[in-house]
Amino acid sequence: MWQRPALAAAAAITIVMASSPSLAQAPPPSGVATPGVRTLAPPSAFKAEGTWSLGARAGDFVFLAGMPGIDPATNAMVRDPQAQIRQAFLNIQALARSEGLSLRDCVRLTVYLSDLNRFAAMVDKAQAELWGGPPYPPRTMLEVQRLFDDMVVEIDSVFYAPAKADAR
Repeated sequence: MWQRPALAAAAAITIVMASSPSLAQAPPPSGVATPGVRTLAPPSAFKAEGTWSLGARAGDFVFLAGMPGIDPATNAMVRDPQAQIRQAFLNIQALARSEGLSLRDCVRLTVYLSDLNRFAAMVDKAQAELWGGPPYPPRTMLEVQRLFDDMVVEIDSVFYAPAKADAR
């Protein structure tokens, strides 16, 4: 059987890693979260409904789910587009603060918009206001056909958050 060299090499590496006791890790027991990963659900955040978490800390990184412009006080979508975009960033900020971080600790943003031409400037405005000026994290903005519940924005983010050594 013919295989591409890169695929064959990747398969060989996978086999070696899986067979090496020092490199392979046994999966966690059923019903136990992945060791070293903690999901985030601070009381100040809106309530995630369904089969997803607002975010997770994994080692020195915090990964946040796509944040919508949901008002945590009402758990309802903010309808005004500019306010909805700002609220999405405020939701990111609240989750970051729950981990002792600020927006300045953000190392990656992916912004999904239902209409890039109409809403991109609103993203710039909200981000400039909340960050207070450069430097800004790397960002990708994409137009998508439709977002859940007819939202205009959803924003994924990643934060660098080195774990603090225990003070003894």
